[in-house]
Amino acid sequence: MGESIVDWLAVAGYRVTWARSAEDAMARLRDAPVDLVICDIRLPGMTGEEFHARAFGRERDAPILFVTGFGDIDQAVRLMKGGAADYILKPFDIEKLLERIAQLIASRADFGGAGHDGDTPGVLGIAPAMRALERLLSRIADIDSTVLLTGPSGAGKEVAARFLHERSPRAEAPFIAVNCAAIPSELVESQLFGHEKGAFTGAQARHHGYLERAGDGILFLDEIGDLPAAVQAKLLRLLQERSFVRVGGENPQPFRARILAATHVDLARAVAEGRFREDLYYRLCVINLEIPALTARPEDILPLAHRFLREFVERFRRPLDGFSRGAEEALLAHDYPGNVRELRNRVERAVALAEGAEIETRDLFPEARMEDMAASPPSLARLREDAERRGIETALAHTEGDIEAAADLLAVSRSTLFEKMKRLGIRRIR
Repeated sequence: MGESIVDWLAVAGYRVTWARSAEDAMARLRDAPVDLVICDIRLPGMTGEEFHARAFGRERDAPILFVTGFGDIDQAVRLMKGGAADYILKPFDIEKLLERIAQLIASRADFGGAGHDGDTPGVLGIAPAMRALERLLSRIADIDSTVLLTGPSGAGKEVAARFLHERSPRAEAPFIAVNCAAIPSELVESQLFGHEKGAFTGAQARHHGYLERAGDGILFLDEIGDLPAAVQAKLLRLLQERSFVRVGGENPQPFRARILAATHVDLARAVAEGRFREDLYYRLCVINLEIPALTARPEDILPLAHRFLREFVERFRRPLDGFSRGAEEALLAHDYPGNVRELRNRVERAVALAEGAEIETRDLFPEARMEDMAASPPSLARLREDAERRGIETALAHTEGDIEAAADLLAVSRSTLFEKMKRLGIRRIR
């Protein structure tokens, strides 16, 4: 097979070097750079996965295309998560292989985030992990396997799901996003599966649930870990049988949509703790992709901030020149517990409220100004008041709430102590 690929590539006009082992390939790569590496996963000696881990991983490495058998698909997917460009299944059509090779070489500037400036981010981001995620989502967009997106809240799981939808054969069909955590538990089943007229008090007409509204498109179930146990059982049946029954109904309805699910919780732990069905977990987790937190991909912060800035400047029609240097430094230094959602909200608020030609640090982080004010030296009156409060509370604790004994310790009269306790809001300690 290797000899055949070398011949075909040579005929197509490529200069080709053939290494018969991973060890040989590593030695050759040290001597001369290449535009693309085609590698089998199963090799004599070091495996293809070990070769990828040792020889690759830097930002501007050449893309690597794995050749694999059907039984190694899971391993190939794992390699793509780790930065591999793509994989192709044996046996393959040589014309398709040549077409894919041409695409990978032509787009090398985009590989691993290389070739992007700060103002032109990829759809999901310019960080290597996000570029790899884009490639993997594009790779699985035309199959119907269930995908589970995991990662912290606000990291961009719905954005990733919409990215897949737009690149799939279902792009013209609906994308229905459902936040399972936002629906009251008593309404989840009705909202998802729909209900018939008279199914319960207040059901005055037939209701088409999210499953029906998704049609031939994609149903995105966000925060799926919050589904009640009874609904988990019905969702498992839906995935097994590809049909469902409305609440109060009898006739099965076909389900044609593809399901994408997302959660910020550790579903494997939830299974171990009995909070999530194990059989449903394995049905959902056919392909598991993790969206990293924003702080784990700091190179995305400024490109995303500029993208949001352009969006809100256009929406609010505000003539702003951009971020000041100090604002950009503050953006890079922040921890972002709310991830991309927090960054977007901060930029939106700054565009709406900014008073100058540029967005300043105070526009993005107004709480920092309050912290600075709180950190300023207190007045002498405040210091005296705090000292009095601590002294009185200590005396009351020492005397177990005996006012007269506490007054003696503090060398004040009983009436003076009562007045100070009232002014300082101190309750009697018993």
